[in-house]
Amino acid sequence: MNNAVLAQTVNLNPGLAAIGYGLGAIGPGIGVGLIFAAVINSTARQPEMRGKLQTIGYSTFVLSEVLALIGVVVYFIASTK
Repeated sequence: MNNAVLAQTVNLNPGLAAIGYGLGAIGPGIGVGLIFAAVINSTARQPEMRGKLQTIGYSTFVLSEVLALIGVVVYFIASTK
């Protein structure tokens, strides 16, 4: 009986890794929305600062997207074990 139970075990690691990545991608998604909302707001208030604000906006966008890319890497590492 013990061997039958051991034979029926299922590896849940890839599924849990996918759920974890999905939850981890929520943060960068919200962050990107807040970043560009702030850039649009600031540009509406001071149009002459548009170039500088876009530079700051894109650099912070890249920093928040790095978190999502790290999540993809961790997902593939966790799903292969």
